[in-house]
Amino acid sequence: MSDILDIPHAQERLQTLGWIARHSEAFHHLPPPALEAWLGNPAAAPATQQDWQVTVQSGAASVKVQQLSALDATERQALFAGLPAPSGEAAPFAWAHRALCRQGVRVQVAASADATPVRLHIHHTAHNAVDAPLLVLDVAPGARCLLLHTHSRGADLAQITQNLHMHIGLGEGAVLQHLRIADVHADDHLAHTQNVSIQGHARYHQALCTSGCAYQLQRSDVDLHGPGAQVRHAGLLITGSLNVDQQVYTRHNAPGTDSHVQMLALASGKSRSVANAFTYIAPGAQDANVHQRLWGIALDGQPRLILRPHLEILHDQVAAVHGATWGALPEDALFYAQQRGLDPATARRLIIEGKARALLERALPGIEGDEDSASALLTQWLEGDWLAQAITAHLTKDEV
Repeated sequence: MSDILDIPHAQERLQTLGWIARHSEAFHHLPPPALEAWLGNPAAAPATQQDWQVTVQSGAASVKVQQLSALDATERQALFAGLPAPSGEAAPFAWAHRALCRQGVRVQVAASADATPVRLHIHHTAHNAVDAPLLVLDVAPGARCLLLHTHSRGADLAQITQNLHMHIGLGEGAVLQHLRIADVHADDHLAHTQNVSIQGHARYHQALCTSGCAYQLQRSDVDLHGPGAQVRHAGLLITGSLNVDQQVYTRHNAPGTDSHVQMLALASGKSRSVANAFTYIAPGAQDANVHQRLWGIALDGQPRLILRPHLEILHDQVAAVHGATWGALPEDALFYAQQRGLDPATARRLIIEGKARALLERALPGIEGDEDSASALLTQWLEGDWLAQAITAHLTKDEV
């Protein structure tokens, strides 16, 4: 196992495997930059600042945080302990990450004595132009957690290349509601890869909000391992005139499992928006329930909207629904809004914001017994100006 964790071994694996092939099924719609862009200078000294900040807003007694250096052999072993070896089409990203990773954080959430949800804010700050951070989050059996996950960069970094990896595990009966904000700049190159393992009767709900940039991959690999495991994934892709590729791969490995994937891509100009939902139902996953819904809205120009729902079903006793819809903003809604005295730009902005809010609210319905918790988390974030600024910057052609 130690050779898998070793930096020279990761570099050797990259040389052996090569980079993402141009004909790769998962990446041919939006090919990533060459390998050299993701490696930077592995010998460069790490930033003196901590890249990760974990704020426990409630339930501190149930949370354990370890900030670990990937350049120290002992701490690197602890940081990567128990993580799977890279595999599949995205493996080159994982090997590039292990070759460059300097820092990471492991967060463990235990069940609280009174069953109240733990509230966390995990924030990452990029201090290097080429960045390879790692987050490992373990939610113990029976634990309940609300997580706000955000990003920023040092003031001197106008452009970053970031290869972020996240490993999330939910124990039996655990609940995690996760609001993730990927705040990017136009020239950035980002690859955010998430591996999620969900045990029996555990529930994982995530809402992702991101705007477009030169290259962006948002990839989630989700395994439903135990009976009754559930996942909800929503992606709000405010592409504008730039690019986003969201890939959600879900595997139903047990009976009675449930997955919902919804993506809304809002695009303009000559951008490329890829919404790729792939769900696999194993032979033993009877009574699995699958829902995939992908929307693409072209606001102006001639953006490329690639919506790819896909099911592979190896059991007869399942319920599965999938669909993809693309078009423009509804003319009747714009007409009625303007009839109420709104100018065209304001009408467009309000309709777009309404669709975005509805998507996010469906993804974070609240934790059973504390239904207002997730809505409070979402409302608190929406009271900021990220969503309004993203819509104004990327999506309203009628405004200066």
